[in-house]
Amino acid sequence: MSPKYVFDRGSFSFKQAPLRIWRLVRRLLLFLLTTVSLTVAIYFVLSLFLSTETERRLRREIRMYEKTYPLLEPKEQLIRDGITGLQVKDDEIYRQIFHTDAPNVDPIGSLDFLFASDTLPDAELLGYTRDKSIQLTERSARVDEAFRKIFLAAAGDSAVMPPMALPLEDISYPQVGATRGQKINPFYKAYVQHNGLDLIAPQEASVLATADGTVSKVTRSSRGQGNLIELTHAGGYKTRYAHLSDIAVKEGQKVRKGARIGSVGMSGSSYAPHLHYEVLRNDEYMDPINYLFGAVSPEEYSNMLFMAVNTEQSMD
Repeated sequence: MSPKYVFDRGSFSFKQAPLRIWRLVRRLLLFLLTTVSLTVAIYFVLSLFLSTETERRLRREIRMYEKTYPLLEPKEQLIRDGITGLQVKDDEIYRQIFHTDAPNVDPIGSLDFLFASDTLPDAELLGYTRDKSIQLTERSARVDEAFRKIFLAAAGDSAVMPPMALPLEDISYPQVGATRGQKINPFYKAYVQHNGLDLIAPQEASVLATADGTVSKVTRSSRGQGNLIELTHAGGYKTRYAHLSDIAVKEGQKVRKGARIGSVGMSGSSYAPHLHYEVLRNDEYMDPINYLFGAVSPEEYSNMLFMAVNTEQSMD
């Protein structure tokens, strides 16, 4: 734009008109507004016809999710039902083993007020912490008292230790089969009561007495539990060893803990070579897996326990 001139009456001449600031500002704003408007218009026009690689990739992913999501819904429901079934089974196993309800995996999950909002009044939080501390202190005191009674009983002259040794040498958790409970019989393919613990071992492996005792029964048979030895121990305990290939003791004989009394076999109704091991107290069947924790490490025992309670089919 060419500069503007004005007539100066004092000097009778033309002079260049001074540029006013507001005019300059207005021109700059008009220029910026025009530039931004054109840029936005060009962007929208181009976006209608052109797509970046990222946009094309995102559109492909959206189409894939639209096809996949309907297929995932029934699978998610199936998984949810499976988890619910496993929780019920876990609770039942815990009651059978420990004779109590399974602990809550989320002890504070039932406290809805903790999850009502992101913020909690300090008084409620402090009160909850105080109550939990009191409960934990009381539980700790009960546990300490229970251990005190156990130690006193074990230290007394009349203390009787149950049979807690392993009936086989060097046994590990992969050799542990079904324990006491309703198990699938391998011959009938139906659930029947199983009163012992199956321990898988090679034919002729040595069977050991799990505590000092007296041989109270020796049975040789080709049916049922096959060749069987029953030992009577102090405290009203009895142990039975079934499906043996041979018997190395006789009735009335006294045996020491760890002594060899026979060999693993598959006499009687046996699906494969194994030892069927039973523990009784006052003629009541007990769960043998509960008596092995003192003979192995805690990690090994936890694996044994898992195998025993989760094996659905017995071997006899």
